[in-house]
Amino acid sequence: MKTSIKILQNIIIVILCLVAVGVIAVFSVNGHVKSVGKKRLLTAAQAAELKDVDCILVLGCSVRADGSLSDMLRDRLTQGIQLYKAGVSDTMLVSGDHGQAEYNEVGAMKKYAVQNGVPSERIFMDHAGFSTYETVYRAKEIFGADKVLIVTQEYHLYRALYIAEQLGIEAYGVSADLHTYAGQSARDVREILARCKDFAMCIFKPEPTYLGTPVPLSGSGDLTEA
Repeated sequence: MKTSIKILQNIIIVILCLVAVGVIAVFSVNGHVKSVGKKRLLTAAQAAELKDVDCILVLGCSVRADGSLSDMLRDRLTQGIQLYKAGVSDTMLVSGDHGQAEYNEVGAMKKYAVQNGVPSERIFMDHAGFSTYETVYRAKEIFGADKVLIVTQEYHLYRALYIAEQLGIEAYGVSADLHTYAGQSARDVREILARCKDFAMCIFKPEPTYLGTPVPLSGSGDLTEA
């Protein structure tokens, strides 16, 4: 009996040690990704001083069932449009999920940007931006972007900027936190795991779901209409 109890105790100790190592690893990776991304955060005024920015990359998020923008997505686009009008770049690249005909993030994003004064031909649409990693990968490989300004909420920017650095893109970020958002605490927790996932993705660098024919940003964004 004593031997069985001792074995059980040892098993519990090993499990606890493995859990502790896992927790330490998760928070170490999370801290590393944040520290790398934080170095590339700019204010809108600082971004306006950048030169030769290939595009303002606006990251997608949820669109409502009626096609209207979620609050977070509207703020991302509003900030991106302001940066476009400030002359940061003469090109916007909107990237999001359009994997199904009935769900089209990028279509809603472009419509909003055009309604707010950005010429249609200067807005490029990435219909296969199914994740942050895939969006950044495709910005370089499909659209030929080497220097970009990324716009999303700050909690998300750290990861996007880390991915860009790992994929060889000179990237900077401006926060789109124009309001507070319901459910942010849950998003912050999920983001810790997402940073760990993309940390691993950047080690192995798998290709995204879709690549395809290059679309130079020097052309017309209207060519990217679905």
